[in-house]
Amino acid sequence: MSYSEIWLVLILAGVLTFLTRLSFIVLLGKFDAPLWLTRALRFVPTAVLTAIIVPDLVLKGGALAISPTNARLIAGVIAIGVAWRTKNALITIGVGMAALLVLRFVFNL
Repeated sequence: MSYSEIWLVLILAGVLTFLTRLSFIVLLGKFDAPLWLTRALRFVPTAVLTAIIVPDLVLKGGALAISPTNARLIAGVIAIGVAWRTKNALITIGVGMAALLVLRFVFNL
């Protein structure tokens, strides 16, 4: 591929991404979504974040690793507890990262 083709693909991808997002903004401004859809959409961020994080916590090298020596899993459980108690994302991230650092040192990972 030449540089002009690469730039063309990047620009087209950017325009298509922009138009896709703009379409939702324009469409949602013109009609009221049903109540069931509005309620369901509230859970999308939680579901997406869970789908991103959970595999990283329970998989190690592509295999299921639910054990007391899985530092990421233990740090994740600690972070979940902190999030539940404090309801503060910054504290949760800080405690989760600190727990992972300490657990990696303890388990020599």
